[in-house]
Amino acid sequence: MNIIRSKIWHSSSVRNVGKLLSANVLAQAIGLVVYPVLTRIYSPEDFGLLNLFSGIAGVLILLSTLEWYNAIVLPEKEEEGRTLVHLSLLCIGVLTLVLAVSVPFAPVIARAFNSPELAHYWWMMPVYVLLTGGWNVLNYWYIRRKAYGRISGYQISQSLFSAGFKTGFGFMPLNGGLLYATVLSPLCSLALSVSLAAKSHLRALRGWDWSACRTAAKTYANFPKYSTPRALLNNVIGQLPVLVLTPLFGMRLVGFWGMALMLAFVPVSTVTRALYQVMYAWATEQVNARKRMLPFYRSFTLWTLVILLPLLAALWFVLPAFTAWLLGNEWSTTGEYIRWMLPWVLCSVLCSSTGYMTDIFFQQKKGLYFEIALALARVAGVGLGIACNNFTVAIAGYSIGSALVNGVQYGWFISLVRTYEKTISPNG
Repeated sequence: MNIIRSKIWHSSSVRNVGKLLSANVLAQAIGLVVYPVLTRIYSPEDFGLLNLFSGIAGVLILLSTLEWYNAIVLPEKEEEGRTLVHLSLLCIGVLTLVLAVSVPFAPVIARAFNSPELAHYWWMMPVYVLLTGGWNVLNYWYIRRKAYGRISGYQISQSLFSAGFKTGFGFMPLNGGLLYATVLSPLCSLALSVSLAAKSHLRALRGWDWSACRTAAKTYANFPKYSTPRALLNNVIGQLPVLVLTPLFGMRLVGFWGMALMLAFVPVSTVTRALYQVMYAWATEQVNARKRMLPFYRSFTLWTLVILLPLLAALWFVLPAFTAWLLGNEWSTTGEYIRWMLPWVLCSVLCSSTGYMTDIFFQQKKGLYFEIALALARVAGVGLGIACNNFTVAIAGYSIGSALVNGVQYGWFISLVRTYEKTISPNG
């Protein structure tokens, strides 16, 4: 057992986690440093509009690839992975054209969300979906090729561009500065990444085979069939407070909620993104080689709890005062919202880091069932807040429901590993 644990923790996978984690920390630190400036330049309503734009975009980005990009890491043969890249890019192109056609109907779309300001910026939606969807595909191609330096470079450059554009536009007589920065940042970072990786990693993507694309679409049909509805449901329900509560409670409270999500989950995503990307590749190799994984996940669970439980307990006492000091006195409400999110943060670290389990073990259908349960729990929480006409109750119910379902889902992930280990030899 100790030998197995030692091999895991001293492997190249751990070094890759460290490489990505350090890049993520730097990238997120750059973003966080400018937020005390941004909250004094932009109003809560500006952040509310950004949250609404990002929420709609998140749904469309998921539809743009039908989740086929998540399968790029799985095939043993690189040709099959390359075909999945082509298939994903084709889907992105189709949806981008559809969104471009929708631009003349921007006022109608804006009225549906009770946000007339959205109409002025809807033309950016197809551009943003194209850029972000394209990066998602390229990101998984980099994971497959273990090009973690390219991933780190994109993350750091994107954060630098975002901080610079948001701050610069804030001092200009320009409406919608946050939205312009949100679109320009991935544009610059993607262009930089493509130019640097053209020879080393992108040359291998040349040569489209339409017959191979059709074959791959059939082979990995579970991704659009189950993973896309699961991811779509997660994203739509994830944006539920923004999409549903904005017309009822206004942009201001939604702006506070968006800031709370950012402050709570930027540090979380910094860690979980690095863990997910490296652990996904490592776990795929372990399964293909029929090797053990359970000792690693036991250690991962233990150390996550040991580190996070005391930290989150301490944060409970200081959050409102801290957010008021960091962002300005009117933002103390953000700290109150984060308090309700702390149990969800803990469960999310465990669940988000290991969310690839459904793909590795081809359990997308059961993963969809968990997503339905999560959606029901979140809808119930938000519905309670609406019934009470209380925004805080809606946020508390949403967060607690998320924590409960994520906790159960992580237990299921561990059970999948246990079941897998029963199928391999004792010396695997």
